Amino acid sequence: MKQNYLIIFLVLFFVLSLKTRSQETSQNKIPKRIYTTKPLLKVPVIDGDVSDDAWNVVEWSSDFTQKEPDEGKPPTHQTLFKVMYDKKYLYVAIRALDAEPDLTQRRLSRRDGFQGDRVNVIIDSYHDKRTAFVFTTTAAGVKGEEFASQNGDNWDDSWNPIWYTNAKIDGKGWTAEMKIPFSQLRFGKAEEQIWGFNVNRTIFRLQERSLWQRIPNDQAGFISEAGELHGLKNLVSQKQLEIQPFTVLKYDKYPEEVGNPYRTGKDFKFNAGLDAKIGITNDLTLDLTVNPDFGQVEADPGAIALDGFQIFFEEQRPFFVENSNIFDYEFANGSDNLFYSRRIGRNPHRSANLLTGEYANEPQNSRILGAAKFSGKTREGWSIGVLESVTGNEFAEIKQTDGNTREEIVEPLTNYFVTRVQKDFNDRNSFIGGIFTATNRHLNNSFNELHKAAYTGGIDFQHNWKNREYFLDGNVIFSRVLGSKEAITATQQTLRHNFQRTDASHVAVDFNKTSLSGSGGRIEMGKNGGGNWRYNGGVIWRSPELELNDVGFLRRTDEIIQFGNLSHLWQVPTETYRNIRARFEQSTYYDFAGNLNRVRFELNGEVSWINNWWTEAGYGISTNYFDNFYLRGGPRFKRPNTGFWYLFFGSNQSKLFSFTLGYSNRHTSENVVSRDRFVIRTNYQATDALSMSLNIEYANLYDKTQYVSETNFNNNPRYILGKIQNQTLSTTLRINYSFTPDISLQFYGQPFISKGTFSDLNQVINPLGSSINDRIAVFDNNQITFNNDVYLIDENRDGATDYSFDNPNFSFVQLQTNLVARWEYISGSELFLVWSRGSTGNAAISEDLVDAVSEQVFHAPANDTFLVKFTYRFRR
Repeated sequence: MKQNYLIIFLVLFFVLSLKTRSQETSQNKIPKRIYTTKPLLKVPVIDGDVSDDAWNVVEWSSDFTQKEPDEGKPPTHQTLFKVMYDKKYLYVAIRALDAEPDLTQRRLSRRDGFQGDRVNVIIDSYHDKRTAFVFTTTAAGVKGEEFASQNGDNWDDSWNPIWYTNAKIDGKGWTAEMKIPFSQLRFGKAEEQIWGFNVNRTIFRLQERSLWQRIPNDQAGFISEAGELHGLKNLVSQKQLEIQPFTVLKYDKYPEEVGNPYRTGKDFKFNAGLDAKIGITNDLTLDLTVNPDFGQVEADPGAIALDGFQIFFEEQRPFFVENSNIFDYEFANGSDNLFYSRRIGRNPHRSANLLTGEYANEPQNSRILGAAKFSGKTREGWSIGVLESVTGNEFAEIKQTDGNTREEIVEPLTNYFVTRVQKDFNDRNSFIGGIFTATNRHLNNSFNELHKAAYTGGIDFQHNWKNREYFLDGNVIFSRVLGSKEAITATQQTLRHNFQRTDASHVAVDFNKTSLSGSGGRIEMGKNGGGNWRYNGGVIWRSPELELNDVGFLRRTDEIIQFGNLSHLWQVPTETYRNIRARFEQSTYYDFAGNLNRVRFELNGEVSWINNWWTEAGYGISTNYFDNFYLRGGPRFKRPNTGFWYLFFGSNQSKLFSFTLGYSNRHTSENVVSRDRFVIRTNYQATDALSMSLNIEYANLYDKTQYVSETNFNNNPRYILGKIQNQTLSTTLRINYSFTPDISLQFYGQPFISKGTFSDLNQVINPLGSSINDRIAVFDNNQITFNNDVYLIDENRDGATDYSFDNPNFSFVQLQTNLVARWEYISGSELFLVWSRGSTGNAAISEDLVDAVSEQVFHAPANDTFLVKFTYRFRR
């Protein structure tokens, strides 16, 4: 009966699609607006004052239309703009009218803060109707930039071009001026350029957005629906050339380790490197970095993985973050991706082998000797990205007992290569693309545990039709890894593969293999626009031998997922709400042996209220729930039917003080698992220059079947589980003070604790049992003894220990803080002063969470880092 869910859903999906297509008719397509610019006669001073005579060569354009909350209606206050140009720059003037200029929100922040009243100028200079360069000026004169892709579905604020802007408040509202170098844009050759163009204004206190080119809410796409900028004649390609050397002074202070010559309590280091941008053509740019430094980057947040799978952390290093959308290839769902840049410069695979009395100075990360990115998009619709990076051999220096030193290699020289290509066609309504990655290691006749080489490739596509209302997209990927028998055997036995599963009929460990080849992908189709209905459905698959983790990210394999979603939108505001979205989700999970492992349903919704508060809620269930990975190499394990619900709501974010409160609950049949999670998020804008945010999350988990260990008894495996209470508390504090748009001070601090206490330790007796009491047997007092932090098990009660395992209790505490002073003294050139403090420890299990965090913050020994980084950007 469970397997019929797929057929039932597909029939329902088909009927609804026919019904909605017959009932809905898209409103008439909005005509494209055109603004015709002219060459300037005099260069305006970029001081925010638009009354300069230089602007008189062109006319104001206005008649903006609301996008939110009341799409199609005139805005509360109108906006005007002018555009002109010379041989090297595009100039934009903004007049943001406001009958109450004193209420204009002038919130200072660092670059890309996007706070307060603001205007975004959106330029599709490729005119590919999918990508755009976005320049933002706030009423406080703060600049921001984004690269928009996927027709407005992805906005990347890591892009940091050199350009100039300023803003002023006057009696009519506020004004702004922009001066944008053509070298920071990309466009083809033509006697007269035609660019996609739009201007978006946000009135922050009203949470109101208005557009120069109206885009109805039921219209799929955003960049494709922009107006047009005409009149750009005889533009000469301005090839970009920027060179940015940097120097870093770093002082580390930490607790001295007596007798360890490498832990004397303090270290001083000097480092230098170079970043560069070279315009190969006006379409394509080469980015280079030599010996990059990422000292000002925030530390990763604390996290504990009870399921054993790797945790995904966001990339924060500037070289890899900038233009990361070009290389993105998310092929399935979640974080699975063929390119995960944090593999480059990762921590070494090995630790030093030390004899008694020896000490080691071990590298924390693999040094990136150099990296280069070649990327851009041509007028003909070719999007190209090539990345090449090399990390060096890494050695641990070991101080021997006789006073001499030796070196031991802990990471081999590795080359990473990624290339990404896409081509638009069908009047930019369709594209086809591909990706190829290669990881090659020089193993030095050692490192038999690592892959010698790893290759992945994929093809992706998308087709839109009927004014982009309907879509079909997907991708197919392939992988191949090569290595010694030991390396490939280890890969087969990792948690994400589990070829050693004792009950698997379709996979088995092959100890003689020296390669693995796998595949995966996603096929999806649906409706993205037109009327109030949206729906999509498709399938995702990951074959058992798929392997991406040399330069990609993959959590698990051996999975086929069918999914479908149906949404209804209420987009016209009433006296009660601004908009509502209701969504139904359904999915089924299979493995490659044909086992149905899960059926999942969820109903959720979001409401934006008329007072700018919001509410989000959902409820879902999972039935027929089995997990191939739960016993970590053991047989398929039945999980209880699971229900979950959540409720979050928040206040008006335009107010000086705003908050979010949330609660989620997970519960199962027979009370096997229960989890409560509480979230409090607050933000306070104390002054225009000072903002503070505090986020607190607390989770309390009970699970009678938390995995503990695997052991052996009479040549039979034993899978040990236990009842866990896992409490996790995380507090994140951010304080930002901006002296000017170019001088700022930021503080980040996060204490984190996760404590797990086990009881009712048990063994699996029937992994597929229908009841929890059929699946596990709790050890009684005659079977289990605790001695010297080890559990001794006498399973057959004959008075002799049959097997043992360590006490699984844990209490992990971590503190991460970061204080950064930043001065952009010339556009693109910066001075950083950084203080970081971090510590990790293990609190007593009996200690209260708050007391354990307090001890770690105020009393535990910590590592302090003081850093000065100076960059200067030379540009032509």
